[in-house]
Amino acid sequence: MVLQPFSTDGCSRFLDRSPVGSADWCHCCVAHDLAYWRGGSAEQRLQADHELKTCVQRASGDSVLAELMFAGVRAGGGPEFDTPYRWGYGWPFGRGYQPLMPQEAERAAALELDYRAGPAPLACPSAAGATARREAPAPAAR
Repeated sequence: MVLQPFSTDGCSRFLDRSPVGSADWCHCCVAHDLAYWRGGSAEQRLQADHELKTCVQRASGDSVLAELMFAGVRAGGGPEFDTPYRWGYGWPFGRGYQPLMPQEAERAAALELDYRAGPAPLACPSAAGATARREAPAPAAR
C-alpha cells in the first residue's frame, strides 16, 4: 500500500467559515485532514476528532457548532466508508484502523513536509470568495 501525497478540501461537506461575521475554522479542518489522511488507530481518530471539536469551539466561540462537527466526523468519517474524507484517506480504501509501521510513519512525515514546503493552495475559499492560500497548522503533539 502506498500513501498518496496530502490533499485537503477544507471542511469537506461542511462550511469552512461562518456565512455571517468573521468566524473562520477552516484551519481546524486542515489540521483534522492531516490526521485523517495519515490514518492510524481508532484511538488516534478519536483524538483527532476531539482536537477538531476543541479547535472549532475556540475559533468560532460556538459550542453547538463544535459538537455538530464532532458528531458529523464521528458518524461519517470512519475507514469503512469509501469516501475522499474517510479515516486514512491517503491510503487505498480498505486499510481500516491500522497503526502506521515505522517506515510508513517516515513516509507520511516526509510527504507532510513536502506539502508544508510548497505553495499549499487549499480548497478553503476566502470570505471574499477567492481561493485562500494558507499554511497548514502545526501538527498537534501525539
